[in-house]
Amino acid sequence: MQTLTSPHIWLDDRGTAWVDDTNTKVREIALDVIAHGWSPKEIHLQHPHLSLAQIHAALGFYYDHKPELDAEIETALRGAEALRTQMGESPIRQRLATLRRPA
Repeated sequence: MQTLTSPHIWLDDRGTAWVDDTNTKVREIALDVIAHGWSPKEIHLQHPHLSLAQIHAALGFYYDHKPELDAEIETALRGAEALRTQMGESPIRQRLATLRRPA
């Protein structure tokens, strides 16, 4: 069951915040600011399917719930790093590494 938390933002059954009428999580928009330093206008240029109102609502929700969303982001990053470590070096990366080495 969806829960509308504010205009343009809703929570799914697991408590994940989504931008209304999109397939975009609030934390994805927050990561655009954290990782790239993008302004709302730049986010809109990069994601034209999002309106400026949706972007501002997502950022407002992020700043209102920053500790929880930062913890979600950190957990996801740790999980991705664990998978990367578990999988080891990809064959493509190994091949590229050998091509970069001087003869």
